[in-house]
Amino acid sequence: MAQVYQRLLSYVPKQKYLAYWAIAFSVLSTLLIIVAYYCLGEFLNLLIVKEALLRAQSYATRIVAFLLAGGIMYFISVSLAHVLGFRLETNLRKFGIDGLTAASFRFFDKQSSGRVRKLIDDNASQTHMIVAHLIPDIAAAVLFPIATIVLAFAVSMRVGLVILIFTLLAMGLLYLMTGQKDFMRIYQDSLERLSSESVEYVRGMQVVKVFGADVASFKAFHQAITNYANYALNYSMSCKRAFVGFQWLFYGMVAFFAPVILLADSLLGNPRFFVVELIMTLFLSGVLFTSCMRVMYVSMYSYLGVSAVDRLEGLFAEMQEEKLQFGSREQFDHFGISFDKVCFAYSDDLVIKELTADLEGNKLYALVGSSGSGKTTLAKLISGFYKLKSGQIKIGGYPLEAYSEEALSRHIAFVFQDAKLFKSSIYDNVQIGNVTAKREEVMRALHLAGCDSILDKFPEREETIIGSKGVYLSGGEKQRLAVARAILKDADIIILDEASAAVDPENEHELQKAFSHLMKGKTVIMIAHRLTSIRQADEVLVLEDGRLIERGTDAELMSQSTHYRYLQELYRKANEWRVSND
Repeated sequence: MAQVYQRLLSYVPKQKYLAYWAIAFSVLSTLLIIVAYYCLGEFLNLLIVKEALLRAQSYATRIVAFLLAGGIMYFISVSLAHVLGFRLETNLRKFGIDGLTAASFRFFDKQSSGRVRKLIDDNASQTHMIVAHLIPDIAAAVLFPIATIVLAFAVSMRVGLVILIFTLLAMGLLYLMTGQKDFMRIYQDSLERLSSESVEYVRGMQVVKVFGADVASFKAFHQAITNYANYALNYSMSCKRAFVGFQWLFYGMVAFFAPVILLADSLLGNPRFFVVELIMTLFLSGVLFTSCMRVMYVSMYSYLGVSAVDRLEGLFAEMQEEKLQFGSREQFDHFGISFDKVCFAYSDDLVIKELTADLEGNKLYALVGSSGSGKTTLAKLISGFYKLKSGQIKIGGYPLEAYSEEALSRHIAFVFQDAKLFKSSIYDNVQIGNVTAKREEVMRALHLAGCDSILDKFPEREETIIGSKGVYLSGGEKQRLAVARAILKDADIIILDEASAAVDPENEHELQKAFSHLMKGKTVIMIAHRLTSIRQADEVLVLEDGRLIERGTDAELMSQSTHYRYLQELYRKANEWRVSND
């Protein structure tokens, strides 16, 4: 348990002193309440056995004072623990967000967004519970059962033996109630899977409505519901007998057997003392019941806390797996790119296989190949998105690992097929390319990217908000804004990943003009489905099954019986295909 708190408090180094103060006030609260219970025994003895009303009255005042003081100390302990708990929960979420921003691309390939979101949210909330509620109860959970037995023996030997027997029985039943540890782990795994699949299902609700699909069509979600229901039922049934026995012990046996045991040995004694013993036995059994429930909750929340910390730290570790380790070099001698026996795999099968090639700087290269040949993967590897399985990629004569992450980000610009814009102004979306750029530089980038016609459509021009609370743009308009962002960034290496694949002819003309401004004087890697758009490339590289099989200019490759020529002829036939009227 101490190790769990040590791990948790490492995320709140500035506030961890609150945990120690919360424990101190909790211990003080427990001691004050225990003293109040002792005063209760003395109060009953004076009132019933000795009939000393005035002295009993003073003990009554002490009982109230100690209980009130104990309550205040407990309130302070809970308040401090809650402040710590909320700060911990916030820090864990921030840590998760920071981890996501720095996570490897492999992490996003392996993890669904729904699972990641639920893991961070749910487990961060669970750590709040173990800190805010459990810290104040730990002292009570440990001290109260011991103090109850001591107080019982202080009343009389008979009361002490009764409470001791019931304590041992209760602890045995509590142990049985915890269920099997592996069972609890499987149950938690099924709950996590259900939560993540629920998020994915809700996000796909529009598809469900459009196509009239039912829940059974989402097999993963349906299976997650079924598994969770089965494990929840089985886990509950595994604890059923022990829980029923625990309740029967306190609600039945204490009320029936305690008076019989006490009465059997008190018939010849003072009947008034028997009344005190009986009242204290019933009272202390209630205290014992409350203490046992606290022990049970401490056990449950400690398991959940360990599970939450393990899952969160496991997720944080996954974010950093397979991430490229960067160096400290900031300057590039030139922007030529070389591949030396590069191999890469997303899982087991190689996507890029022993690829070796040298690309000179300040030239336009086109990557061509059928779907799955490795074009996009190779472009991502140049950007340092993934760690290679073997081989090296060099820029300016140095491996990618030699450069800092900021240097690679500053000198490489990537324009994807599906441009991502944020729900902010057009101006802000473009300025992301260079946050230090002045207004005239942003406006110039918009102009060079052919975005003047876009701005003219809106009264607020570049201050127009994009997204759910603003305007919506076509695919070609989004691409031009993405190009404007890349122009503003002024990177030395430009990667265009099918950037015009889904653009209509009218927008493509504007987009090609924007590309001409973007690519001027740069090293450009272009991936294009429209093979007519790459004829002006300085060199064409043909990939097939992760291997470089051909390279040369368009004219050179078309003059021979090459795979490139075959692809161009297929593309021409596809463009000429028409639906017959017959």
